Amino acid sequence: QVQLVESGGGLVQPGGSLRLSCAASGSIVSIYAMGWYRQAPGKQRELVAAITSGGSTNYAASVKGRFTISRDNAKNTVYLQMNRLKPDNSAVYYCHADTVIIRYDDDGGSCSPAASWGQGTQVTVSS
Repeated sequence: QVQLVESGGGLVQPGGSLRLSCAASGSIVSIYAMGWYRQAPGKQRELVAAITSGGSTNYAASVKGRFTISRDNAKNTVYLQMNRLKPDNSAVYYCHADTVIIRYDDDGGSCSPAASWGQGTQVTVSS
């Protein structure tokens, strides 16, 4: 299976910046897309930003112009640069990946799709 490990979260003052990283590992054949979701207490998990293998990006309207998603395909890593952070941005941020992986059985291996989630990293924006 795919393992997604996030890093870069923490406590930051309003107006500050953080850069989140997510590294994917495992029996990955290809990655269709990677992205970041967030979930604040009492709220639904929502898409923050996503990027496809071709470089197309999607952003939540609330973060456009402040957040930038990027990807290093050679390292299977996605980044989220967050600038001009607001208290409203406080949440647990989760990395997500849509991939094709190799699954092994007694007869060998085969390819199959897999949707994977990281464990989450806390982002707190507060004075």
